[in-house]
Amino acid sequence: MPGSGTDKTKRWLETPGPCVVLVEPQMGENIGAAARAMANFGLSRLRLVSPKQGWPNEKARVMAAGADRVLDNAAVVATLPDAIADCTYVLATTARQHDQAKPVISAAEAGEELARRVAAGESCAILFGRERNGLEADEVGRADAIVTLPVNPAFASLNLAQAVIIVAYEWFKASQGGGTPFTQPEKSPPASKQQFDAFFTALEDELERVEFYRPREKRATMSTNLRNMFNRMTPSAQDVRTLHGIVMALAEGRKGPARGGTLEGNQAEALRGLLAGEGASKDAPARGLAKLLRRNPTEAERRVWQALTNDKRFAGRGFRRQTPVGPHVVDFVSFPLRCVIELEPADQNEAHAQARADRRAWLEAHDYRVLMVTVAAIEADSARVLDRLAEMLPSPSAP
Repeated sequence: MPGSGTDKTKRWLETPGPCVVLVEPQMGENIGAAARAMANFGLSRLRLVSPKQGWPNEKARVMAAGADRVLDNAAVVATLPDAIADCTYVLATTARQHDQAKPVISAAEAGEELARRVAAGESCAILFGRERNGLEADEVGRADAIVTLPVNPAFASLNLAQAVIIVAYEWFKASQGGGTPFTQPEKSPPASKQQFDAFFTALEDELERVEFYRPREKRATMSTNLRNMFNRMTPSAQDVRTLHGIVMALAEGRKGPARGGTLEGNQAEALRGLLAGEGASKDAPARGLAKLLRRNPTEAERRVWQALTNDKRFAGRGFRRQTPVGPHVVDFVSFPLRCVIELEPADQNEAHAQARADRRAWLEAHDYRVLMVTVAAIEADSARVLDRLAEMLPSPSAP
């Protein structure tokens, strides 16, 4: 499977290594799991001392999960002396103190010693005992040193394959120089100071616009702290481009209801109330006004716009938000459908109501269909409102 870490196109490591000796293993599954652990770290010499379930063992092959080479070359012997007869250095793994006068070393120390001796041409072995009770005292006595691990004294027994993989990992790490097989790729060079300054200038401009620097007398200190914060990141050129894009997207609100405006929800609603009373005017700066409204959407506008852009009943129907239509700025419009959706606030005075009526009359006179939706209805049951709008819109196949 791609990405699993197993790549059969790569060459199997053929470097010499110590042999792993399993003394009277009780379960075929544990032999297979141990073989898989060996294959992970380049060990291929497996010796089995009187396996209890016999050999070969199909359960071991299933558990090996592809480490068949280790199992195919496994040697089965009757006694431990037969298994280590050709070895010059033997390590015994145990979690128990056997009170024997021989060195006791950690797995890391064992890995370094094995790597040194194997590189010098010695034949080495690592002994692992039975699943139930490990190695016997006389078996440990045949080893040159004891390998033990710092584990929970109340639960010191490891699964056989777990013990094998820890020692195998330490040997492989020591024999390969301790490095990792790959490092983080450098896909983008460090950002130049010119690029960083351009980003930071844009950031400061937007922070000034939203009055971030308060109180004013601390502006210089705050700006320096911000610059140092980004500098500590040692950003790459791509990092700075991404950060610059984030700032611009928050500031300009591209493709959707931006939450980067300067007004809170109630302030955005108040702004619409003020503008509604102005009515239509040929001299009104419609485009600038539309941009201001887009950057400061109300909560009701956000809900409707999210549906118009994500709901399959509306997506692709050409809707835009806060867009000039003639001298007016409408809440939502689809020019292909010549359809306008207007949100009617709960509280509006007589002047506002008259201005809205005049705008609707102008739109209908210019062949736009106007669908009125109350903000209260959206807040009460937005799903029902959207269902009603979907029914009122012409079907996509309609001319």
